[in-house]
Amino acid sequence: MNNLWQSSSLLVGGLGLFLMGMSMMTDGLKLAAGPALHNILSNATRTRWHALGSGALVTAMVQSSTAVGVAAIGFVNAGLLGLAPAVWVVFGANVGTTMTSWVVALVGLKFKVEALALPLVGLGALMRMTGEHQRRGALGTALAGFGLLFMGIGLLQQAFVGLADQIHLPQGTDAVSVLAQLGIGLMMTVLMQSSSAAMTITLAAAQSGLIGPQGAAAVVIGANIGSAVTTALAGIGATPNARRTAAAHVIFNLLTGTVALMLLPWLMGALSTAREALELPPDPATKLALFHTTFNLLGVVLMWPLADHLTRWLLQRFREREEDEAQPRFLDDNVLAVPTLALDALEREVTRFGQLCVRMAHAALSGATPAAMVSDQTVMTQLDAAVEAFVERMSRSALTAQGSERLAELLRIQRYYETCARQALAAAPLQPPAAANAVLMERHQAFVAATQALLSAHDEPTPADTALDPQAMEQHYQALKAAVLAQAAAGMVPLADMETLLGRYSALRRAVQQALKARTRLHAQTAA
Repeated sequence: MNNLWQSSSLLVGGLGLFLMGMSMMTDGLKLAAGPALHNILSNATRTRWHALGSGALVTAMVQSSTAVGVAAIGFVNAGLLGLAPAVWVVFGANVGTTMTSWVVALVGLKFKVEALALPLVGLGALMRMTGEHQRRGALGTALAGFGLLFMGIGLLQQAFVGLADQIHLPQGTDAVSVLAQLGIGLMMTVLMQSSSAAMTITLAAAQSGLIGPQGAAAVVIGANIGSAVTTALAGIGATPNARRTAAAHVIFNLLTGTVALMLLPWLMGALSTAREALELPPDPATKLALFHTTFNLLGVVLMWPLADHLTRWLLQRFREREEDEAQPRFLDDNVLAVPTLALDALEREVTRFGQLCVRMAHAALSGATPAAMVSDQTVMTQLDAAVEAFVERMSRSALTAQGSERLAELLRIQRYYETCARQALAAAPLQPPAAANAVLMERHQAFVAATQALLSAHDEPTPADTALDPQAMEQHYQALKAAVLAQAAAGMVPLADMETLLGRYSALRRAVQQALKARTRLHAQTAA
């Protein structure tokens, strides 16, 4: 009983250290490799091979297929990556995540980890303390996490050595035993929210003789299917692009797992031959790492002829939210953990928010009444609330100084656009007075034309700086204001109408000024 309690304690503690180490290592590597991750994935659009290789490479760098999937979603939302290459980035991430299996099999279970782990923890802690909010600090976090990860692997190995004679896992190859093994892998991944942790436990259990190689392979397949469940849960309530990317991941894992399970006995036999040919160590952990890589590569081969059909099918799914203007198109909680991607998503949503606000200014300029603009006002209010809620949920503590400045600038731009919309409502309906003479009508039309030109320039993808110069509008506004005052002084326009007219002209002028300020700053953000 004491041995069972001691082994169970080692198992729980080892698992905790492993998960904490994996989390620290992933967070540190994401922050340290943030620009590299950005650059590699943004260049993944050329061919399938580029996208597949980018997904595998970045996953191997940051040791998190989830982080790469989130990055792919962020790039699709930002318009930097199409759905087709994003799908292949996700498939590549599945291959890249098998690197963890090789690290555990060839290093973690082979050497006395304390000799490597403790110095890594100490060095990592020192780098983190002396380089907080710098890349050195992020690398220190990753190194310390790497050390904790190896310490966890060591404790897991000790735990399974103690449990080998006390716990018996399903060992058979009959349907019931295989389903039980599959279920163990699936449940471990779902409960721990980490297929890497499930894989490490499986490798340690197989290395300790607690489960045979074929049974452990079935557990690995279950863990892979379990990661599809985690992905599906992450897609609930997400943006359409996130849900499509998550669906591609789920389909890949289910298809790969099903085929691998059907071919399991033959795959294990063939891999034994391949292991000998590659002169790899004969232990169970190495054989399982080879199996993990092989069946994910098998999935890539299976998806190769199906990917185009899958992409077209996915593009027809999850369209309801895209057709509802009040729903955010780019804000997705899946990217909140990566500040750069969260800011990219926020910039895209603020740009869309601005287009709506400028549309309201166009409507006011065309003589629309406030009642006719109620629908746009409702959408604007809901989007404004969504942006604020997204910013509240952002990991602002993880923002660099540059990221904090960018966030402040985006919030400033949003406020400009919000003011533009409110001033447009105040200006509606913009119409000349009924008793206007030719001079006043001419001034009104000149002001409207100058204002319309500025709003049209705002809508251009890359307007020239001179096109956004409000000087002409300002001159026409001053001339129009003088004409209204002169008409009122001559008794041609009632004083009440004068106040209304001047208020509406002033509101529209301010709406355009705010929109131009926002557009200029937004252009500077994009250029940076």
